[in-house]
Amino acid sequence: MTDFSDRQRAEEAKFAMDEETAFKIAARRNRLLGEWAAGEMKLTEEETEAYKKAVVQADFEEAGDEDVIRKLLGDLTAADTDVSEADIRAKLEEMAVEAKRQFMSGN
Repeated sequence: MTDFSDRQRAEEAKFAMDEETAFKIAARRNRLLGEWAAGEMKLTEEETEAYKKAVVQADFEEAGDEDVIRKLLGDLTAADTDVSEADIRAKLEEMAVEAKRQFMSGN
């Protein structure tokens, strides 16, 4: 019975660790995405820092990436940039790869 309990605790610990890792990578991806969008909108350094945080917070509105995409699309459209939803989705994928690379390398 102890082997089963030990195995169950190990599985639960692994699941929690995997979830934490996924959260950290998503937050890093969103910061990178916010930095990109801030550059597109020509924000100042201070505005960029605040905007990156706002993009990370936007991801807490609902499950999935639609809340982040919606925020970026609205902000980029309001700033009169020539960025489409497809551009944002492509950049989101690119930043997801970069965030994972940075996380795995410890940056």
